Amino acid sequence: MQLEIRNLSKTYSNGVHALKSVSLTIPQGMFGLLGPNGAGKSSLMRTIATLQEADSGSIQLTGLPEGDIDVLRQKDAVRRVLGYLPQEFGVYPRVTAETMLDHIATLKGLANARERKEIVSGLLQKVNLHQVRNKNLGTFSGGMKQRFGIAQALIGNPRLIIVDEPTAGLDPAERNRFHNLLAEIGENTIVILSTHIVEDVTNLCSDMAIICLGEVVATGNPNDLVEDVQGKIWKKFIEKSELADYRATYRVISTQLKTGKTQIHVYADTQPVGFDPVEADLEDVYFTAITERMEVVTV
Repeated sequence: MQLEIRNLSKTYSNGVHALKSVSLTIPQGMFGLLGPNGAGKSSLMRTIATLQEADSGSIQLTGLPEGDIDVLRQKDAVRRVLGYLPQEFGVYPRVTAETMLDHIATLKGLANARERKEIVSGLLQKVNLHQVRNKNLGTFSGGMKQRFGIAQALIGNPRLIIVDEPTAGLDPAERNRFHNLLAEIGENTIVILSTHIVEDVTNLCSDMAIICLGEVVATGNPNDLVEDVQGKIWKKFIEKSELADYRATYRVISTQLKTGKTQIHVYADTQPVGFDPVEADLEDVYFTAITERMEVVTV
């Protein structure tokens, strides 16, 4: 089972070119879609989720027992196998978690009341909300609402799950619980995790893509992508006032203020004079990919 995206493009009425001939093959398991805000991640997720039309291109969900699905043309078929947790979703504050899940299950076609009750109870157990099932959703913390969101996305045993920025705003403990839940779900499903948090992809995903300004700028296994830049990332502490000069001389991929000084990371095939080597990580891959794209656009 996999999702095949080919030459997908989308331009909004205000002229924003959100997706520019995007092509990806997304296999079963956890797939990370990493990119800065405004990169086109949500536009891609909304198109896959049948919430907006593409201008051109194709999306195929293949390898299903019931046959392949043309995502852009067979929207009802997609929705029957889709679970979706958008970046922002509302809840009815005066409705209990159990009642709301039961209602959503009804909308998804689960007509048998006893079966529906068992499914709702099982999902609430799965996301660790069963003990608060009779509390109104308006009393839930941010993390609890996110777990409720993933519970509703799991109704109907979906084959494709999309979660858009699921850990933004969560505290470390809630993020850890959410990571564990997503990892479990991803064992038998295609799960697309769209985020700008590099650590989420590092911890969860065996395959990923980086998208910037509507284009895919890197794809592959996170460890392999890190290996590709290993030995090419260098660091140095400088005065903030020197940053412009260093940008003019070196390919500066990131800056960070530490103990009153600015630490820069630069990408170079050989060690620049005065710089120390860096043990590269996925954050360095990310910044290398997006700064390269930004430089191309600026030029």
